[in-house]
Amino acid sequence: MSAPQAEVTDAPDRGEPAVQLTGITKRFPGVVANSDVNLTVTKGEVHAICGENGAGKSTLMKILYGMQQPDEGDIAINGEPVKLRNPQDAIKAGIGMVHQHFMLADNLTVGENVFLGAENLHGIGRAARAKLAKFAEQVGLHARPDALLEELGVADRQRVEIVKVLYRGARIIILDEPTAVLVPQEVDALFKTVRAMQKDGFTFLFISHKLDEVRAIADTVTVIRRGTTVGTADPKTITSRQLAEMMVGSELPSPETRESTVTDRDVLRLDDVCLSVEGSERNVLDHISFTVHAGEVLGIAGVEGNGQTELVETIMGMRKGGGRIELIEAGGKTIELHKLGTLARREAGIGYIAEDRTRHSLLLTQPLWVNRILGYQTRKPVAKGQLLDIDGAREDTRRIVEEYDVRTPGIDVPAAALSGGNQQKLIVGRELSGNPVLLIASHPTRGVDVGAQALIWEQIRQARAAGLAVLLVSADLDELIGLSDTIQVMLRGRLVGEADPATVTPQQLGSAMTGASEDADETGGAA
Repeated sequence: MSAPQAEVTDAPDRGEPAVQLTGITKRFPGVVANSDVNLTVTKGEVHAICGENGAGKSTLMKILYGMQQPDEGDIAINGEPVKLRNPQDAIKAGIGMVHQHFMLADNLTVGENVFLGAENLHGIGRAARAKLAKFAEQVGLHARPDALLEELGVADRQRVEIVKVLYRGARIIILDEPTAVLVPQEVDALFKTVRAMQKDGFTFLFISHKLDEVRAIADTVTVIRRGTTVGTADPKTITSRQLAEMMVGSELPSPETRESTVTDRDVLRLDDVCLSVEGSERNVLDHISFTVHAGEVLGIAGVEGNGQTELVETIMGMRKGGGRIELIEAGGKTIELHKLGTLARREAGIGYIAEDRTRHSLLLTQPLWVNRILGYQTRKPVAKGQLLDIDGAREDTRRIVEEYDVRTPGIDVPAAALSGGNQQKLIVGRELSGNPVLLIASHPTRGVDVGAQALIWEQIRQARAAGLAVLLVSADLDELIGLSDTIQVMLRGRLVGEADPATVTPQQLGSAMTGASEDADETGGAA
């Protein structure tokens, strides 16, 4: 279907505008992030903003939330022109933002997180607690106000974020990738909350790459491509395929991989791996044992906070646990990883896509070619003996940029100048360039658009077909089911069941992940 047929099916007029952005333009050195963007959001609607990474969505939302100022254009809130010089101005205008990476302090309580910085509104006494209780009931937050945030699951943390913006008087709420870390049941609960709040007159801007979810929750969809608006659509009459076509000019990708390449050669073996944390009554990792074979993608499913992060970091040597972790080379040599440091594990042949690219995969202030060196500073093509090979690093960075479609003005720009999806493509290119025998991929497509997602899926498929062993951790259940040969379900630090990707559904997997199903048959595999 051609792009023009998919574009501009105007959504019905639903009332007075809550947000009007007119002619918004924002330039950065070498990049025009937004170019003459026009957007109208009606009061009381859920308005989705879609577009590939680098399309300008994040910049536009930062402008609306006062984090950045436009070079050109005008903003009106509830019909009144405004100048949003900082987030405080946005909050005063009734705008709140729930960030993809929650802006919360784990070592504070629910109440402290909500009250912090807003003490002048309702104090911190009875009136404040009454307001907190009211908003908590409104969004379905049942956690105690004195509960530490670190004790909450990811869905409740998100509810705390929503309560936080409501407490500050927001009536216009920006939700940035709100379902990225939620299982299907939690997505349903979030959508129920949004619809209930919508009936109470709240307005939502919903930023997401999950097009089926966009069509399920949104009243109107605006698509941004290469910095400018290309169309507004009615989600009731447009398909996900058409939306994808508007975004990137191609059909929706699929992670589906059904031809088996699994061999009987062991690559990674974990035997009775445990990890305890001071102050916790139970092990964060509780007697974990499994094997990943050459040509196999072993998926780990679990609600965040159930030990997946700790599992990956223990394998990488970032945490010290008990038990045995072994890497078996193609020639049969066994390397006892549990006796090695992180760099030695990398040098043994492990590629690592970290779940938080800004903390563990990139130096944001450094140019792309410097980021190519990270983790490979002792190996070709970025090192010669004991010295770095700068020319080799620069040349190989150019190769990665071309092969992995990293959209950048050049290899000398800082990593922070790239969109999240292009940062991720750079990381994937780097980690697959060292001829690893094992790839640990933790949320490899989190927060990336359908185009970048398709490229990353294809690279993993090709590496798997070439004999690479892959340990995949993902909150995207379609991705997990589509790419994996076997799925292990993780709950409270233990492996509690095995699912067959050929038969399990996202709903069944979500039930197993939350502990709602203890029956092995419900996860399509053997417990």
